[in-house]
Amino acid sequence: MPHKGYYGKTGVVWNITRRAVGVIINKQVGGRIKRKKIHVRLEHVRPSNCKADLKARVRANEDYKAAVKKGDAVRKTLKRQPGAPRPGSIISTKMAGGVIDLAIPQVDVSAGL
Repeated sequence: MPHKGYYGKTGVVWNITRRAVGVIINKQVGGRIKRKKIHVRLEHVRPSNCKADLKARVRANEDYKAAVKKGDAVRKTLKRQPGAPRPGSIISTKMAGGVIDLAIPQVDVSAGL
């Protein structure tokens, strides 16, 4: 089992043996990042899904471009757009029961109370 400092890290396979794989992992040591080579058994390794959404978006864009070329779809921009701001709302004080005063009374500690 890998040490807790390497758990959940993404790395690149650099060596393959019968029971384990060698993985290059970036580890922060102090203020710098070092490349570490560790061997991990196969039951502790799984494929990374970090590019899954990128690959799905590229595949969908290529399918859409092919449909536009055939004439089945209308041309549109395929770039990702930032999300719109959330709509505003009015908060009623009737449901909150009025204004709540959270003032904390100040006590003079030097008075010996």
